[in-house]
Amino acid sequence: MAWGAKDIRTERRGEEMLDAIVGTGSLVLRRIGGGRAGEIGIGRFLDNGDVTVPAIMATAAERTLDAARGRCVLAVHDTTEINFKDRSARRKGLGPAGDGISPGFFCHPLMLVDVEHEAVLGLVRADIWTRDGAPVGARAKRAIADKESVRWLDATRACAGIAELAAKVIAVADREADIYEHFAARPDNVEMIVRARHDRATTEGAPLFETPESFRLLGVASVHVTPRGPGDSGRIAEVSIRAGRVDIVRPRGLAKVAKNPATIALGFVEIAEVEAPADAKPLLWRLLTTLPVETLAEATHVAKCYRLRWRVEQLFRTLKSDGLDVEASQVTEAARLFKLAAFGLIGAARIMQLVDARDGSPRPATDVIDAAEIDAVAAVSATLEGKTARQKNPHPKGSLSAVSWVVARLGGWTGYYKQPGPKTMAAGWTRLRDRLDGFALAKAHKNM
Repeated sequence: MAWGAKDIRTERRGEEMLDAIVGTGSLVLRRIGGGRAGEIGIGRFLDNGDVTVPAIMATAAERTLDAARGRCVLAVHDTTEINFKDRSARRKGLGPAGDGISPGFFCHPLMLVDVEHEAVLGLVRADIWTRDGAPVGARAKRAIADKESVRWLDATRACAGIAELAAKVIAVADREADIYEHFAARPDNVEMIVRARHDRATTEGAPLFETPESFRLLGVASVHVTPRGPGDSGRIAEVSIRAGRVDIVRPRGLAKVAKNPATIALGFVEIAEVEAPADAKPLLWRLLTTLPVETLAEATHVAKCYRLRWRVEQLFRTLKSDGLDVEASQVTEAARLFKLAAFGLIGAARIMQLVDARDGSPRPATDVIDAAEIDAVAAVSATLEGKTARQKNPHPKGSLSAVSWVVARLGGWTGYYKQPGPKTMAAGWTRLRDRLDGFALAKAHKNM
């Protein structure tokens, strides 16, 4: 059953909760419950022992994997911290956050992005945990399975199942994932791109970061540097592109671990900004990959895929202060918070999908609704259209953009001015779900 529920009422509560999170743009239980009674109902749902984080993510994964079928997808993963500094009152079961003092926990989601369309397809899994606060000793001697770092390996290993459905899967991660065991544990049917953190030894003799000096300059290109936050529109950087093959050497501390090969052959792409503005940090990407990098087109493809890693940063901003504001939650118990965060991650991804599709998207409506609801959405769309061409839904029936247009109009967008923002889309989603529920109820009565 969906969300881990064993009865239809609990299953329906999970669907209603997700829709309410998207519709209200909030993780405050009273808001998403619509009042005190709804708040109590959601609390009982979160207390249900069968509703677990893995079960919640498995339900979300069903739609995501269907969207990924036959596509070339990026499996982007990263870690974010939920910190309750100055909001620590009555928190139960939480260890220290990253500052070692404030209560908090961590989320490590795996999100799929369509390479061709750069569209978010949804989430497939997430690790959510808190630290026990005990001092960590002999860190370097501990096996990777006993470290938090194993989350990077687990996420990439999970991509093997995705690759059975998708045309190609490329796991993408930032510098914290630059772990020798991570490359060694890669499934054969999964490609990898990881931003290099360590200036590793290579069989060529030169340290890793010096090897591009011997690479041929493949070309110069313009790269969009993603915004750093609200008010930042990003910028265009002129960069040089060098790439080649390297054999990285196993760190000395891993020599006795038989599963780790002595060397690993990888592609290495260096993207270096030629002349950065005086007030900006020069762009420098050093990317280790299992993809081919012999030509400019291949190296540029690797850079494009890594650039799309920013979608997971956008997911975190939507989950936190720029969107759902999970850190403002009044929920105090760790188990409840973890489940609420799982729903928040799924809701944040759906909000991104709806907002992205405002300008048009080739993705199908089934990324966010069921196929059985497409006719109902078309019927709702017809009631919102005017007589002029500009007042018509310009997107084809069954497309994600058509759904997004309806959501925007229901949220109050007139179609004449600037594109609707997340708040407008949230309000419209609530109204669309209400209308779709009405259509479903009317159809059920008709068939009785």
